[in-house]
Amino acid sequence: MSLNETEAVQTGRVVTGKVVSAKMDKSIVVLIERRVKHPVYGKFITRSSKVHAHDANNDCREGDRVTVKEVRPISKTKTWSLVSIDERATQI
Repeated sequence: MSLNETEAVQTGRVVTGKVVSAKMDKSIVVLIERRVKHPVYGKFITRSSKVHAHDANNDCREGDRVTVKEVRPISKTKTWSLVSIDERATQI
């Protein structure tokens, strides 16, 4: 590879969601919701998906609003990594 060639940098999606489970060691489950328009009726529907993300320091708690990004596979189900904790959940 010469100096003139540039290496292609692959960046994954970056999304925000809510932590629904933080019981695993160094792992969290994040609920990602998006609003889509129904193709025929035009009504907006909330679609959701749960992703497993890597939390290296075990910082997250249930209810936290977090930002996660897509990364290379870390384990069988973990292909996302924690970027930041945007909003902490209120403790009761």
